[in-house]
Amino acid sequence: MTLIEEKLQKATFKHIEAELYQYPHTVTEIKKRRLELLHPYLEEVDENQGKGVNSVRSISRPTEQMATRLTMDKRLRNLEEIAEAIESVYNDLEDRQKDFIRLRYWSGRQNASPVKIALATDVSERTVHNYRRKIVEAIGKEIGWF
Repeated sequence: MTLIEEKLQKATFKHIEAELYQYPHTVTEIKKRRLELLHPYLEEVDENQGKGVNSVRSISRPTEQMATRLTMDKRLRNLEEIAEAIESVYNDLEDRQKDFIRLRYWSGRQNASPVKIALATDVSERTVHNYRRKIVEAIGKEIGWF
């Protein structure tokens, strides 16, 4: 493995960890984005332009339009892909590993030390490091980044 590939792996690892830290915000952002797509802001159209109301008819299929907006939005698809990968890996973990994720990434304490996490989850510090590596790699594989 070359030095460039090694740095890329470290960068990918850090990126996946950043996504783990952001997961609660990502779930909120998905809900917000879906609402924006389902209920877009529409300016009032002036219908008084010299034409009768029946002179121009457009076929309206609101359900299809909403489904198309939801499936075609790249931002929403990306957020959902990452959230689904995290949820999938999280749901397959043991209880101690789930505790690790909650303490390390979702507790709001960004720099919880491995020693504190080890004490809280009743495992060794080395096990905490192994959890971190294995969980991040599993999420990366689920997303397709590894």
